Amino acid sequence: MELREIPVEELRLGLYVSRLDRPWTETPFVFQGFVLKTEKQIEILKKFCKHVFVDPEKEEQGKPSAEDIAKIRGSTVYKELASVEAELPQANTAYTNSTMVVRELSRALEMGNAIDSGRAREAASQIADSVVRNPDAMALLVKIQEKSGTTLSRAVEVSVLMAIFGRFLQLPQERLELLGMLGLLQDVGKLKLPTELATHGPINAAEIDLYRTHVNHSVEILGNTPGMPAELAGLASLHHERIDGSGYPRGLRGDAIALLGLIAGIVDTYDTLTAPPPNGENMSPANALSVIYRGRGTQFHPALVEQFIQCIGVYPVGSVVELNSGEIAIVIAQNLVRRLQPRVMVVKDAKGNPMIPYKMLDLMKDPMATVDEPYRIHRTLEFDSVRIDPKELFL
Repeated sequence: MELREIPVEELRLGLYVSRLDRPWTETPFVFQGFVLKTEKQIEILKKFCKHVFVDPEKEEQGKPSAEDIAKIRGSTVYKELASVEAELPQANTAYTNSTMVVRELSRALEMGNAIDSGRAREAASQIADSVVRNPDAMALLVKIQEKSGTTLSRAVEVSVLMAIFGRFLQLPQERLELLGMLGLLQDVGKLKLPTELATHGPINAAEIDLYRTHVNHSVEILGNTPGMPAELAGLASLHHERIDGSGYPRGLRGDAIALLGLIAGIVDTYDTLTAPPPNGENMSPANALSVIYRGRGTQFHPALVEQFIQCIGVYPVGSVVELNSGEIAIVIAQNLVRRLQPRVMVVKDAKGNPMIPYKMLDLMKDPMATVDEPYRIHRTLEFDSVRIDPKELFL
């Protein structure tokens, strides 16, 4: 069915907005294509657009019920125990140690030796501790590191993101640590693949079959490593399974996939979509979330998808944004009350000159850009448009 163009004045709840009359990146919406569920969404569309294109076939798609969401959420209440600025040094220590651990286990496997489970537990525990104190510090730190897109460089980022999502879901801290270990180690089996295949991915059917054996390699390695959590090897087999049975290696469906496996599948997909080549697709966070959103109910658990989108936010930590003043800033912390008004660090003035020292703004407090207008985010920019040395932060 063809899309239908309608003026924004005629929008109503339940319509599926498929396209806008301007690029999505010029609006605050986090994914491309969504069902209108709130009056606030309509008001934002009226502010940015004159007309939109709706898909009649996708109207009134159901939102996960409160009962569905309750099934995946825990009851642990986390409070921010440190500011981003205060937590960054500790987050940096955890990041550095975790990166070192991943290198160590890589060398150990290449030499035919066993993984040091104690070191892996230590790294995951440090990540979880930092994420519990302030999730934004670790998120910012991994976002601004130089990325190679290789399996090893992604392992720490996946680990951090899985722990952050677990915290958002209010899972107990021991589950955050298990998620952290899972993120670090679930792809360790790729080290058993031919180097070219592991580095650049499969290009034909035969290579796809061989590439998929990395999951079983991971399960075998983790299952044979003394001191690993009893659940870890089994969980490592799940991050490529999909709830409609289309995943691998076993084609599991629905409830046959454990909660932490469902979480791992979403996070691993998001990281793959946003990571640089050779193994990533270099998508913006908004586009990656859009892909995952379209897979809800088929590939991914619908309630978990909704929670993950809320966790990542409209402007993910580390995003580069242009303010209405023309200045360029990096998002350094979420405001959970007002997701469109995060804390930002201004790094360039309106003429593109470096801002030294950086200017900190909490947009929720309505700092004024001019006498008449408060600061607001105008649009997101490509991540590579600004490079920040982590040492220039608060370390």
